[in-house]
Amino acid sequence: MTDSPYRARRARAIEQMRQAGGGLAIVPTAPEVARNRDSDYPYRHDSYFYYLSGFTEPEAVVVLDSRNGQSILFCRAKNEEREIWDGFRYGPEAAREAFGFDAAYPIDEIDTRLPQLMADTPALFYALGASAQQDRQVRHWLNTVRAQSRTGVSAPAAAHDIRAILDEMRLIKDAHEIDIMARAGKISADGHVRAMKTSRPGLREYHLEAELLYEFRRHGSQFPAYTSIVATGANATVLHYRAGDTELRDGDLCLIDAACELDGYASDITRTFPVNGRFTPAQRELYDIVLASQQAAIDATRAGVAFDAPHNAAVRVLAQGMLDTGLLKRDTAGSVDDVIADKSFSRFYMHRTGHWIGMDVHDCGEYREDGPNGERPWRTLAANMVTTIEPGIYVRPAPDIDERYWNIGIRIEDDAVVTATGCTLLTRDVPVDADEIEALMRG
Repeated sequence: MTDSPYRARRARAIEQMRQAGGGLAIVPTAPEVARNRDSDYPYRHDSYFYYLSGFTEPEAVVVLDSRNGQSILFCRAKNEEREIWDGFRYGPEAAREAFGFDAAYPIDEIDTRLPQLMADTPALFYALGASAQQDRQVRHWLNTVRAQSRTGVSAPAAAHDIRAILDEMRLIKDAHEIDIMARAGKISADGHVRAMKTSRPGLREYHLEAELLYEFRRHGSQFPAYTSIVATGANATVLHYRAGDTELRDGDLCLIDAACELDGYASDITRTFPVNGRFTPAQRELYDIVLASQQAAIDATRAGVAFDAPHNAAVRVLAQGMLDTGLLKRDTAGSVDDVIADKSFSRFYMHRTGHWIGMDVHDCGEYREDGPNGERPWRTLAANMVTTIEPGIYVRPAPDIDERYWNIGIRIEDDAVVTATGCTLLTRDVPVDADEIEALMRG
């Protein structure tokens, strides 16, 4: 396991801990959660835990010790009876070998072993305040160590949030991660292609959702990356609408924001297309504005620019389009610069143009960085950061809006890996050009 990305990440995290003064890190996985009575929600590991371990079983904790550089796994013991009911368990010894840990112990021993590991260490690193249960456990372990003070044992005197270290690490993806995200993007794109080909008036939103989920699962995705948005007609102007039972009607658009998770990594795609395969002139007019704004944002995405640069590029194109179509009136809204300064565009475009994506669909990592005089400028993009690029226009009915634009909601979203000279899109196996979408749906 010497070439394991997980082992290498643990070593990097330990080095970062040493630079912060050293100590002991405690990173648990997610708990199992009951859905109702005798049924649990599908289990999904904690992202920070998985980032350091690659281990997917519940009831597990990673411990990193900066004093000796060792990484330790606590996990469930082998249990033949429970494996009959719940499936295979590695057990500590097999998990230690398979996942490259220096030591592994049964999770039942953690209350005994953690205080021993915490003794005489200068600080604890864990997710401060993230879980009331974990906070209680840590207090219990600390009190156990403090009770030994008369024997000369000292308890950690400081606590640091381990997420501050891991967030920075996770923000820059390695080749292993980008490869998985590219495969997830391909699977998700295939799902969107399937939904476009299936679409016709008379179906319902959940029919297209079913096509997406089928395509995700049949290619090995373990989960959807988030709750699928399949929104037709007026529903497309609701940003977080969930796929429901609304009928797809001739002449309406359908907005799908849906993607899969593969091997712990998310993808995120949005496409908007005509239910019947043909854009109306008004739909095409707004669609081409959104597509041009996305291209402007893509062109602005590269290492060395501020995170805000793609958003600003998209907003300028959208604002011009809103003025050109009359969504915003020149006599009251003024020039493009006025629209941007006053944020009057936000009536029709009320979200940002991108977010980090990785193990979580809205991935960790700061969007601003420390600057001089206490300022917090937008973060500078660096190679192998991965962000979405997702502008949109959403028009609700109003007396001052031309009726031909009413209830049109359009968003176009792709996942972009930042490079030194630009960006690489991971999700373009589904078309974005309006003519190409129509051709696909005719085929």
